[in-house]
Amino acid sequence: MTSPGEGAPGPRTAALGRQWRRGSDGRLFRRAARVILLDPDDRVLLVRGHDADQPSRRWWFTVGGGLDDGETAQAAALRELREETGIELAAGALVGPVYTRSAVFDFVREHCRQDEALFYARVGSGTRLSRSGWTDLEGELLDDLRWFTLDDLAQVTEEVFPQGLVDLVRTLLDGWDGVTRHLDET
Repeated sequence: MTSPGEGAPGPRTAALGRQWRRGSDGRLFRRAARVILLDPDDRVLLVRGHDADQPSRRWWFTVGGGLDDGETAQAAALRELREETGIELAAGALVGPVYTRSAVFDFVREHCRQDEALFYARVGSGTRLSRSGWTDLEGELLDDLRWFTLDDLAQVTEEVFPQGLVDLVRTLLDGWDGVTRHLDET
C-alpha cells in the first residue's frame, strides 16, 4: 500500500520487487516480515546474500521479505519462509512479533529503509530446505541457506542482520515475555 507522498520505484529499481516504493524522503521503502527460525538443537537458520553492485560485500540475515499489498506481517512471514526455504508452518507456529526494527541500508546504489516485524518459530529435526521457491532476483542475490549454532554465529566475520542476533536468540531461548521490543539500528 502506498503511503501519502510515496510512489512506485523507477524502472531501475523496479526489479527489486513490487513491495518497494519511493518514500517522501527519497529512499526506497518497504514493510517486511522476518522469521528467527530455530531447530531442536537451537541452531538458527540464516540466508547469505550480496549486493549486485558490490558482489564482494556479503552478509547473513534472517529469512523473510516484503509484505504484499493488503498482506499481514504474519502472513508475509509464513509466505516468505515457504518461498525461501520450502518450510511450511501453520500460523500458530509463529510467535510474536518478538522484535521490530527500522533498517536503513545501501543496496543497488540506493538508500533504502525497511520496517520489519520479526517473528520466532521452531521446526522439528530433519527439516529439509529447498530453494525451489526463489525468484530470479533471489537466485542472483542469495548465496546460501545455513543453520548456525549460536557459538558458530558469534564467530562469523561477515555482517549479520539484525545486529546482535546471537544475544537476541539467547533472550528468546530464556522464554519470550510477550513484549515486542524495537531494535534501534537506524
